[in-house]
Amino acid sequence: MQRLAPTNRTLDRFRIGTWRGDDHVALLSPKPGTMPTPSGIARVLDEVRRRGYRSVLTPALADVEQQPFHAAGFELQERLHLLRYDLGQLVTHTPAVNIAGPVTMSGPGERPTIRRGRRRDLSPALQIDALAFEPFWRLNAEGLAEARLATPRSRFRVLTRGPVVGYHVTGCAESTGYLQRLAVHPEHIGRGFGAALVQDSLLWSQRRGCTTVFVNTQETNARALSLYLRLGFELEPAGLAVLQFQIGDHA
Repeated sequence: MQRLAPTNRTLDRFRIGTWRGDDHVALLSPKPGTMPTPSGIARVLDEVRRRGYRSVLTPALADVEQQPFHAAGFELQERLHLLRYDLGQLVTHTPAVNIAGPVTMSGPGERPTIRRGRRRDLSPALQIDALAFEPFWRLNAEGLAEARLATPRSRFRVLTRGPVVGYHVTGCAESTGYLQRLAVHPEHIGRGFGAALVQDSLLWSQRRGCTTVFVNTQETNARALSLYLRLGFELEPAGLAVLQFQIGDHA
């Protein structure tokens, strides 16, 4: 990644947001294509402090991306698995996805369908997200919008069986796809919906010219890890990490 020369316009290389709707916790995201310096991070932390935040979190960062944050005083918050899927194997090696459900599309027991998400689907998707993830990882509207804007191209897709019961957000940057978010309503787990959404994500990425898709998941999320491995993803040797900085400890 390109390393920028030090500049007084430090804030131009970061996005400062709010972590999952918590007004006390800032999300400090380096802008794509930049590699911040420890001194640059220290300067932007002054702005975070001025805005009244009590602590700061980073997005999930690779090892090399973590280094300047550690040098600036950030500490480990949580580790994540990083998995990779080679889209060259998609047609011949991806297991067939079986979705339980009636054959017909009409009535209260209609067959599950995956379609493009609409504005009216955002609220049910967020409700599912809140049920599917522990509090630290739940998305609010701002977080879902951030996931959709993290790459030049993205797609918000929902799985419906009458109401929305699952969704995914997938992004594409050049030849790399990113399964940014995947959630299924807990009452519908075990019916193949998660696998169907993953396969939909892979197919969309392939159609957009991607050759590889990455996804990450918490080290404690054994169910998600098992799903991705079963569908042909491979663990990367080095995972990712979310880092934290406590404002009060460095006043």
